[in-house]
Amino acid sequence: MTGKARTTPSSRKARTAPRGGARTSVGGRLDVDALLDDPTTRIVVCCGSGGVGKTTTAAALALRAAEKGRKVCVLTIDPARRLAQSMGLTELDNTPRPVKDVDVERGGSLDAMMLDMKRTFDEVVEQHATPQKAQQILNNPFYVALSSSFAGTQEYMAMEKLGQLHATSTWDLIVVDTPPSRSALDFLDAPERLSSLLDGRFIKLLLAPAKGPARLLSAGFGIVTSALNKVLGAQVLTDVQTFVAAFDTLFGGFRQRAESTYALLQADGTAFVVVAAPEPAAMREASYFVERLGGEHMPLAGLVVNRVHENGADGIGTAEAESAAHKLSSGSTADQMTSELLLIHADRMRVDARESRLKRRFGAAHPAVPTVSVAALAGDVHDLDGLRQVGDLLAGVPASGPKG
Repeated sequence: MTGKARTTPSSRKARTAPRGGARTSVGGRLDVDALLDDPTTRIVVCCGSGGVGKTTTAAALALRAAEKGRKVCVLTIDPARRLAQSMGLTELDNTPRPVKDVDVERGGSLDAMMLDMKRTFDEVVEQHATPQKAQQILNNPFYVALSSSFAGTQEYMAMEKLGQLHATSTWDLIVVDTPPSRSALDFLDAPERLSSLLDGRFIKLLLAPAKGPARLLSAGFGIVTSALNKVLGAQVLTDVQTFVAAFDTLFGGFRQRAESTYALLQADGTAFVVVAAPEPAAMREASYFVERLGGEHMPLAGLVVNRVHENGADGIGTAEAESAAHKLSSGSTADQMTSELLLIHADRMRVDARESRLKRRFGAAHPAVPTVSVAALAGDVHDLDGLRQVGDLLAGVPASGPKG
């Protein structure tokens, strides 16, 4: 590691002029089929807060694109077990595998994989270090902890894996399901966070006694080391120093690949799809994502509002339903049953009204962002037919099957 100034994603964005384009500012309805049919679309990144259906949306987009003739790889992050099984992913696997039962009449194909964070980290070390140095790093207790649980490692490795998949040129479309982070755009910050850890003052201090003029600081460093030994324990500090010394030669490669992948995310062939649920917190997060993507000059395709409850009823309103339900509640058994149905109807109407207000509020704040609403299904998606139904809904095609 050196003391040279680094080019980081955050420092680069100030020099990057915003780009126009058909997918960044058209407003109106998000045309999913046009996005997937466009051969210049090479990467689709689905981002959003946890629990809004990101993984299902990514899988549905990937399947739809494959059955429209694209050669697709979908990178999933911890999908629901039944969804994983429906795609042939019966166990965690860091290698793309063909998905069976995909309609390939148009010449398309679909491969799917689940990110194995630690295995991806191990592969990077093995690829870019000598066998002896790689084994030294892989066996280091500090590395084991860093590669398994350090905040931001999963996000960084998702970007690392995306870069690897893109570099092979095996697929003409890669669909990425971003990790379920507290801040759903952590994957944009992960390279900088990991860089800060590995290039920070504390790490440099650990290396300082072995490097040139820094030896003059050995006496002072001995005092610091003694204090750290009491806090961390001598073995922990030794593990960290050994790891840093071994990893030092690899760090520049990590930083360079992070820069390359970040530039790839800004490229014209990339499209970000923000996924949200029609809930206040999720829609607030969606607004933040849109603003953040704009600030980073990332090409935004649009917003998917998932699991929308759409009655489509133009008859009795909420107040009328509640009033009629109250009058019938003390009547006959049939009247009481009707009263309960009217109350259910009134509750659904309130939900519809609330969701409509949230969507209108988002539209008013971001009028240039194309949006599509996906109706809630009656049950969980756990097979390819379910993914096809979600794909139809994303594309605005009336889907068969019950809706809830």
